[in-house]
Amino acid sequence: MKLKYCLADTDSGAWGDDPEDGRGVPVLRSTEIDLDGNLNSKDPANRSLTERDISRTRLARGDLLVVRSSGSDAHLGKTGYVGDESAGASFSNFLQRLRFAPTHNSRFAWYFMNSTYAKQQIRKLSSSTTGLQNLSAALIGELEIPSPPLEEQRRIADFLDAETARMDGLNRATERQQKLVAERQSVAFHDSVQGEGGPDLNVIEPETANPDWRMLSLNHALNQLTNGYVGPTRGLFADDGVRYLQSLHIKNGRIDFARKPYFVKQEWAEERPRIRLGFEDLLIVQTGAIGEVGLVDDEYVGASCHALLIARTNRSILSPRYLWHAFRSHWGRSALLREQTGALHPHLEAGNVRFMKVPVPALDAQRRVVARTEEIAKDTVTVERALSRRLRLQSERRQALITAAVTGQLDVSTASGRNVTDGATA
Repeated sequence: MKLKYCLADTDSGAWGDDPEDGRGVPVLRSTEIDLDGNLNSKDPANRSLTERDISRTRLARGDLLVVRSSGSDAHLGKTGYVGDESAGASFSNFLQRLRFAPTHNSRFAWYFMNSTYAKQQIRKLSSSTTGLQNLSAALIGELEIPSPPLEEQRRIADFLDAETARMDGLNRATERQQKLVAERQSVAFHDSVQGEGGPDLNVIEPETANPDWRMLSLNHALNQLTNGYVGPTRGLFADDGVRYLQSLHIKNGRIDFARKPYFVKQEWAEERPRIRLGFEDLLIVQTGAIGEVGLVDDEYVGASCHALLIARTNRSILSPRYLWHAFRSHWGRSALLREQTGALHPHLEAGNVRFMKVPVPALDAQRRVVARTEEIAKDTVTVERALSRRLRLQSERRQALITAAVTGQLDVSTASGRNVTDGATA
């Protein structure tokens, strides 16, 4: 059956152009519907609507809200269910409200709209007429929705309520584990330092009474701390030549030049030897993602850089890799952020960073700290990959279960949903 024959009413939202005769009301937006169709409406934005628009767009429990305009086909057609907490609010023009006739259960319809079966239809309908950007009310009405008896719709919705709640609980548990793993990684350097008798880095200004450790100002441990090129870039870039690193290339402690490669001419780079990068130079982001750091490996020796701090250690005192781990730790990132200046455009200045104090032991102890930190990091990466894979599989299983139930491939009177796999999708 076509969806339009199941509806009692359908309407698009209001723009909210701040009319003179308008008043402020809570208005739900497409961003408040996630990819699983959950409507997160705890704090909707207030917008000014006319009384006519307020009356026309007032939501009731059991209404569905469909994303009908999106820059991403993954978000196009996302559908949220209006519960008691959202009833009475209005909704924006990028959403379409579906209100079902008494002969159809809106919870069943909500599960259908978030099934693989419906999403496949939406992609076909939208791509044929709207280039995956818009989904009109007329096209939504053309969706083919299964139409079992009303009592069966309710039974399917009840079954999916219970099973998806169980799956969502598993997802939340997995996400909590991910947070714990991330926290473990962020304090791996802290634990490794303390394991060598170093200071507690869980405080803002650590101190050490161990004679084998000292809080050393960076200006006593660096051979160089300088800015990358900070002049105008108009006409600077070339199609090929010397790699030119910028803050956008520093992410998660690594240099990712493939994100958006920039090059400068060889002659230009040779005229500026001060910003020529050497092996294991530490790059510190000055603006934007302040505190992100990267370590120059063999691949980027000889590159130039823009608006990054270049820290070159005195290797008889301070291991570059040790300093990289220090700045990547929770303590180090916080310490760098405390040095930022500028209210409107926060940034790091070399003059402030050079006087930061870092816990420094002898070189052999630094090597042990680095080895232990990297051992922990390796373990956490392995666990994080396993947890991410678990989340992906749980999401796929959830989607398969919904699709199988709403299309009649699963008898919900006898099924538990625990053994449903991707093979159940339509």
